Order: sequence, then structure tokens, then C-alpha cells
Amino acid sequence: MYNERFDKENFKKDVNHNVRTLFRKTIDEATPQQIFQAVSYAVKEAIIDDWLTTQKTYEKEDPKTVYYMSMEFLMGRALGNNLINMTAYNGVKEALDEMGIDLNVIEDEEPDAALGNGGLGRLAACFLDSLASLGYPAYGCGIRYRYGMFKQKIENGYQVETPDNWLKEGNPFELRREEYAKEVRFGGDIRFEKDPKTGKEVFIQENYESVLAIPYDMPIVGYGNHVVNTLRIWDAKAITDFQLDSFDRGDYHKAVEQENLAKNIVEVLYPNDNHYAGKELRLKQQYFFISASLQAMLAKYKKSHDDVRKLYEKVTIQMNDTHPTVSVPELMRLLIDQEGLTWEEAWDVTTKTCAYTNHTIMAEALEKWPIDLFSKLLPRVYQIVQEIDRRFVEEVKAKYPGDQNKIAKMAILYDGQVKMAHMAIIAGYSVNGVARLHTEILKKQQLKDFYEMMPEKFNNKTNGITQRRFLMHANPLLADWVTGHIGDGWITDLSQMAKLKPLVNDEQARREFMQIKYKNKERLAAYILKHNGVEINPRSIFDVQVKRLHEYKRQLLNILHVMYLYNQIKEHPEMEFYPRTFIFGAKAAAGYKRAKQTIKLINSVADVINNDRSINAKIKVVFIEDYRVSNAELIFAAADVSEQISTASKEASGTGNMKFMLNGAPTLGTMDGANVEIVEEVGIENAFIFGMSSDEVISYENNGGYNPTEIYFNDWDIKRVVDQLMDGTYSNGDHSMYKDLYDSLLNTNCTDRADTYFILKDFRSYADAQKRVEAAYRDEQGWAKMALMNTASCGKFTSDRTIKEYVDNIWKLDHVTVSPAEEN
Repeated sequence: MYNERFDKENFKKDVNHNVRTLFRKTIDEATPQQIFQAVSYAVKEAIIDDWLTTQKTYEKEDPKTVYYMSMEFLMGRALGNNLINMTAYNGVKEALDEMGIDLNVIEDEEPDAALGNGGLGRLAACFLDSLASLGYPAYGCGIRYRYGMFKQKIENGYQVETPDNWLKEGNPFELRREEYAKEVRFGGDIRFEKDPKTGKEVFIQENYESVLAIPYDMPIVGYGNHVVNTLRIWDAKAITDFQLDSFDRGDYHKAVEQENLAKNIVEVLYPNDNHYAGKELRLKQQYFFISASLQAMLAKYKKSHDDVRKLYEKVTIQMNDTHPTVSVPELMRLLIDQEGLTWEEAWDVTTKTCAYTNHTIMAEALEKWPIDLFSKLLPRVYQIVQEIDRRFVEEVKAKYPGDQNKIAKMAILYDGQVKMAHMAIIAGYSVNGVARLHTEILKKQQLKDFYEMMPEKFNNKTNGITQRRFLMHANPLLADWVTGHIGDGWITDLSQMAKLKPLVNDEQARREFMQIKYKNKERLAAYILKHNGVEINPRSIFDVQVKRLHEYKRQLLNILHVMYLYNQIKEHPEMEFYPRTFIFGAKAAAGYKRAKQTIKLINSVADVINNDRSINAKIKVVFIEDYRVSNAELIFAAADVSEQISTASKEASGTGNMKFMLNGAPTLGTMDGANVEIVEEVGIENAFIFGMSSDEVISYENNGGYNPTEIYFNDWDIKRVVDQLMDGTYSNGDHSMYKDLYDSLLNTNCTDRADTYFILKDFRSYADAQKRVEAAYRDEQGWAKMALMNTASCGKFTSDRTIKEYVDNIWKLDHVTVSPAEEN
């Protein structure tokens, strides 16, 4: 079904046939959802040929494979992406047009696969796309969450979490593979006995509870190369669905407890872990998919290799942040308890197989588990962790005699906790950050002791995004325009975008580029009118901040500045002001009170400003509900300004900044994360940089912070905005609604340090940068040059480049060429 062999008439027959056999309807009777299913099954049928051929090629050539372990894969919709990578999008569109079916309408029937939350999960999805498109063997390994994190509704300005039942209509692109099911055990007791034949100690787990892990495979289609890799996500099933003997005895709870255990493990992404039950469930989730994936990986390896001591020659495991770190002791357990290796042999294999990506500078995100919980839930794994820790502590003592402080900072088991990041670093053969600044901060600050002891492990891999989804699919007008000027080589080699740079000085090209931007702004304005009921002006500046809601990302700084601008306009209605539309999109974790309060504030400010006729629509504020990959594609294509305003030193990388840049939106941001490298590529004159540097922030933090009340009492505009959190302006006279936000800024009755994220400290610098944005936008030709230069300079920020660096410097994978199915 690739371009060279796409048969339009056969495809139409397949769709008609699928509608009849799946739904007992004719095509003109079918609903859009039914047509989506029929089209998807026709597409999957074509993918299967190359999927089978890819697996046969891998079996024949026996290449080294990466197992990418991640709690999240934020895949987005599959149909359009698959069609693009099959190079069949236009052919299918034409075929459906001839059937009177609009492909855009059909794509909108597909729910986003709710397998991830934020940037970490979206990065994993981009990486899988790049691995397949570059021809590298890979498995993504994760969990088949039945409900994802949640579907966000905004009711009366508040975030309300509702179940995201994305599997309600079924997932046409997945394959259930029950023949590869694996048992995963929790709890119980460990006893050991000597094997009479070998004399070795054998560890036996008893009185445990267990579930069956059932794999579902989803195809990951490479761009135009016939490679189809696999995302394997695990569902859970009770080993005994219903214990009838318990039911007969009247023990109804016992009868269904195994079923409930299985159901709970895969029910929802990231259960709220601010209580013991939530923590226990999250650790169960992590061990569940890791144990199942490693069991499957070993079984696959042993089918064609007889020496597990050489596992690392054919397999590498990448742990995507600390969540999959239990891979280390679980691989040790399997190698020792099941494969009969000695400790030294198993440790040699494990430390040559496992690698770790750190995604955060925030200390609270480096997972730590209470020892009592960990040891009770994973008793044998905990014994192994104890031994890893004991041996490592001996190394630390030998290197730093008498330095108890080093042990306190570096031990895996300390202060009643299991420190997962420490285990990942100790056992991993590679430890990488995800932007150059982030990696340097890890080496000099957060992980300094480890870097000093084992510097050879540390390296940087700046994140990237896939241009195939975030330009080719998200912005077809711009994609076609780029191809028309420089050819289509950019689809697999984004560095070719630099060929656009001469067009920056071409007035006609700039006009075309900005006309495309305007059409995308009209498309987003229509979406906002339909979903928010707010009419926005496509000629206004679309100033956009879309990302996870966290205090360090400083959505609060953004909305406080909007309040400041509103005050200015109200006081000086005669002042010149270029119309602005401030667009927000974000989910807050269900238990994150301050983040949820920020969402309410944004919506309250929107209610006041959008309904104030006296300002003549100079400002509009929009909060886009349920931010996800599918509506993100509309947003990135339409944005004029990319808000990347995290407190310097807090954002590991960011990838939204790259998606905005690709689509021609200059960055308004701090020198944080990948912003530093974006500015290097595009030139500081084509970005709007403000605020303290990471060194300045770290210096303040090391010296106890700063005193925000000095700014509050000496800057009338800032004081007024902060006071408006308490005076009822945006809360219908309720003086306590935003008290927690007020307290967080000034440390009034607050347990935190004052203004932890330096919002007031950076406020004036941010306001000045916003003035520069307005002045620049008024210069239409100058702005067009700046926007086009951003697109032309984005070549570095493709996930293809990132993956090549992982392959060359860490994984050492083998490249594989897959011939079309009929040639095999």
C-alpha cells in the first residue's frame, strides 16, 4: 500500500467490505466512527505485510535491538500518522474523496491513545517513529492503560477529571498476543534451599499473588522504508478469573481479589500517589510491565542464542527516566534465579545492558520508595537491591574513606528509602541528560557526586521531535510549501530546512509563509469558537503556552502579566496596543492543588477580560480544554509566539519549544533547557529572551532564596496584580479563592520558601520582553523574516538526529534494510 503499489480501487473495496462485515451496513448507512474503523482495518491490513516482513528480516539478520522502557507513550492518533509514513496519505484521501468521505472528518473520529501524559511520553513516541524511519530494530515497552490519565473538562473554570475511555470503540491498530503472556508476581515470602545437583542457593517465592500480563502490539511504521517496529503494551488479566471455591465458601472478597488486582494495575495512568495505596499501585504498575517485558525479551533472545551471558551483544535496555529502574534488579533476578548465573556474571550482563535517561532536575521527581512498601511488594527484588547497595557502599568507602556524607548522598538504600535514580546510575552503562544545559546542571549540581566518581557514564542527548507528525501531518500547507521550494528531502533529513534561509530575504516567499500562518490561525480560531464559544481575531498576536501545568513552568507568571496588561488598558484606553490572544492549554495532576488553582485563575481572568466590551477586544484569553496531541497539532501550526518561560535551571529540555520553532513561532523564553540551543541555532535576534540565568537562580537557591516582598512593596504595578488575587476582582468578590497562590508568592502562612520559582523577580524582565514582541510584530516584514528564520533553523531539533546520537554513542544498534513484502 505504499505509493508505488497503492491500488485505489482495491482500497475502496476493502473499506466497503469492512463496513459490511464489521457493522452489517452499506457505506452510506455507516456512521463516521464506523467508517473510521473500516478505513483503519484496511490500512492495518496493508501494514501487516511489512510488519511480518520486518520481523522475518530481524530473525534472519539477528541485529542488536533496543528495548525502550517507558511508563508513557503519548502516541496521538495513529491513522493519519501511519498513512503519512506509508506515503499513502494522498492516495487514501483521493480514494475517500471519490467515495464522498472526508479523511479529516474520519481522522477526528479517532481518540488520542491515552498512554501518556506530558513531554516524556511524547518524546518516547517521537523516538519510536525515528527508530523505525531510520531502520533500527526497537521495541517500545509500556502499559495498556484502559483510561489514560484523565479527560479534562473545564466546569465553572475548574479542572474536572473524567475517565478517558479511549478504548470504548476498540483500537483497530492493536493486536492481542495472548500466546506471549507472562506471569508477574507480587508479595509473599522468600525462602532458599540448596540445589542438590549444583550446590547453589535457589530462591523460591511463596504465598505470592500474581497476574497474567497480556501483550498488545501496535505497529510503528517507518517513513517510506517498509520497516514496521512494535510498541508492546501490557494488559493485566487474573490468573484465575473467578475463584469459585472461595465464592462457594462465602468469601466473596477473596473470590474476586485477583480479578481486582489485574483490573487496578492497568486501570489508569499514574494513579495519585500522595497516599500509601496510590504509591503501592504505582510501584505495582512499574514492576508489572518491566517484569513482563524482560521475561519476553529473554525468551526471544534464547530462541536463537544459547548463552545469556552475551545478552548485551544483542540487546540494550533504555530506561526512560526513573520509572523503569526496577529493570536493574529484575534483570538480575531473572539471570540469577531463572538462568542460573552467578552474581558476578549477572551483574556483568546487567551493567552492559541497562542505560538511563534522566528527564528532570526537580529533586521530587527522582523517585524514592519507602523501604517497607518496596520490600513487602517485591521481596526478592528487594534482596537484590540490598546486595547491589551493599557492594556499591563498599566501593564508596574504599574511594572516600571515612566520608559518611558521601554514603548518605549516594547510597541506594538510605533514610528508609529506595532511591531509584541512584540505582539507575550505579547499574547503567550510560547516564544521559536531554539538553546540554540540563546535563551540565546534573553533572555540577544534582548528580555531582556520581559524576565525580564515574564521569565516563555521563553524556548529553538533546531531545528532538518528529517532523513527520508535527509539520507534515500537523501543518500540510507549510509542509507542501517547504517541499515546493527545497524538495522533500527534509522529511527524513531535517537539516535540509537550512536551504530555506535564502528565502528569508525574498519578499514573495515571506508573504506566502505568513499567508499560510494566517490560514492556520483561522483554522485554530474556528476550533476555539466551536469548543470554547470565544470568538478570536486571527489578525491578533497568538501568544501560546501549552504544556503540563507545573509551578516551575510558570503559567502563573503568564496570567499575572495578562492581568497587568488589562490594568494598563483600563487605565489608559488611549494607549497603542496591538491586539493579543493569549492561549493556554494544560492538564494539572489530579492531586496538585496549586496547579489546579492556576487553571481556575486563567479561566477567571478569561471570563472578566473576554466579557469587558470597554477594551474593544484588545485582549482575549483562551484556555483550551483537554490539551492533547491532536489539538496540539492545530495549535503549533497557528502560534505566533512560543511561551517557554520556565524558571531557568528547572526545565530539562522541553520539546514544545521545538514544535513551535518548526512551525515558525519565535521563542519568548528564559535561557533554560533546549531554549539555549534553539537560540544558538536561530540567533538571539530571532528570539525574545528574558529573566535570570540558571547560574543566578542556582546561586539564589544555594543562599536561601530572595525576598519577594521588596519587589512587592516597591513596584506598584506588581503589587496591584498580586493584590488582585485577594481583592475579589477575578473571583466574584471571594477574597480567599486564590489565597494559596498569593501566599506562594509572598510566603504568607506558607510552608515553602517565598516565590520558589522567582515569578516576581522575573516579572519586569518578562514584561519588557513582551513589549519587544509587540514592537517586532508591528514590523510585518521583520516579523516574517524572524518567523521564517525559525523554521529554516530547526534542523538540529529532529528526533532523527537524537536517535542517531543514541545509536552511535550508546546503543550501537545495527541498521536493517527491509525489502517490500512481495520481494521476499
